Amino acid sequence: MGKQPYYVNIGTREISINHDANNDDFVIYADEGDLLLLREMFDEMYNSDTRAFFRAHVPFDPYHRDQANDEFDEGMKSAFRKIHELGDEQTKSHIASMGVLEDLDSEKPLQN
Repeated sequence: MGKQPYYVNIGTREISINHDANNDDFVIYADEGDLLLLREMFDEMYNSDTRAFFRAHVPFDPYHRDQANDEFDEGMKSAFRKIHELGDEQTKSHIASMGVLEDLDSEKPLQN
């Protein structure tokens, strides 16, 4: 069916075909495979974020040894990379201006 426009709010991990005021952070053009991959990334971010939340309530487990936090950060970076790859020009410019992928060119491309 080809790539269709979708609206993404990375904070709420929402991907929608319908545009509204709360989901216009990023516009991407994606097919079913792209959507599945991005939703998996968002699910992993959610799982890591939940584990980090519970870890935060265990005072004897230092933050710097927190695998869940590292996984969340990597998941966030992977999601931004994928959104940048699929995004329209405004989305690509917005992500570039955020500085979250400053080393985008020096890293391996994301495998589909």
